[in-house]
Amino acid sequence: MFLLHGTPGSRIGPCPRGAVLYRLGVRLITFDRPGYGRSDRLIGRSVAAAAEDVEAIADALEIDRFAVVGRSGGGPHALACAALLPARVTRAAVLVGLAPHAAEGLDWFGGMAASNITEYTVALAGRSRFADWLAPTAQEIRADPGSLIADLYAELPEADRRMVANPGVRAMLLANYAEALRHSEDGWVDDAIAFCSPWGFDLTVIQAPTLLWHGGKDRFCPVDHSHWMAARIRTAIMRVEPEAAHFGALEALPDLLPWLAGKM
Repeated sequence: MFLLHGTPGSRIGPCPRGAVLYRLGVRLITFDRPGYGRSDRLIGRSVAAAAEDVEAIADALEIDRFAVVGRSGGGPHALACAALLPARVTRAAVLVGLAPHAAEGLDWFGGMAASNITEYTVALAGRSRFADWLAPTAQEIRADPGSLIADLYAELPEADRRMVANPGVRAMLLANYAEALRHSEDGWVDDAIAFCSPWGFDLTVIQAPTLLWHGGKDRFCPVDHSHWMAARIRTAIMRVEPEAAHFGALEALPDLLPWLAGKM
C-alpha cells in the first residue's frame, strides 16, 4: 500500500502504527514527492507525474499490485495512480482531498479558510510569484515547525484544535513539516501550482474501487470537493464524518486500512 503525503509533507508524515499494519498484513510504502525532504525537484510536474513515481518504486520493489491512499494534498496524487495505473491499483482512498481547480459547477473556494484562499489565489498568479510569496513563511517553518500550526490556529475548527493538542499527533506533524522543508520549499510550490493546473488525467476513467472520506467541518479542503469528485468517479464510495474536520483524517486512516487491504 502506498501512502501519498499531504502539502507540505514528507515520507515521515503521520501514518498508522506498525502494530496495526502488522495485524492487517499491510506493507506501507511512503516517499517524498519531488522537491520535498530528500527528493530532487521536478519543475513543472503535474499531479499525474506521481503515477510514474509510484510505478517506478513498485517496479524497484517488485510489487505488481497495490492500493493507494492520499491524505489532503496527497489525495489528487493517489487519484492519479488510480486513473493512470489501472492494471496495478487494487483500491484507492482519498482523505480530505482537493478537487481539480477547473471543476465545473464547484465553488472551489466556497467554505475555504482565508489562508488557503490566499495561498491558492497567489499560486494562480504563477510559479515565480508564488515562490516569492511563500519563501518567508517556509523560512519561518524551517526555524520553528510549530509556527505553521500556530499561524493556522485561529482558523482551526474545534475538532482540529483537539487533534493538534494531542502531544503524539503534534510531534508527528512537527517532524513531518521539518523534513518536508529541510532544504527548500520547492515541493510545496510545485504542489500548489500542480493543483491549480490541469491534472493530466480524467477522474471518470478510474476503475478501481475508490473511497472518499471527508470531515464535514473541514475548512482547509471543504467537503464539497469530495462530493464533486464522488459524482464523477463511478466506483466512488463517499463517507462523511459530520463532526470531524481536516486533521480528522489522521484518526480515520487506520479505520480505512481493512477496506483498502480488501478485507471488507
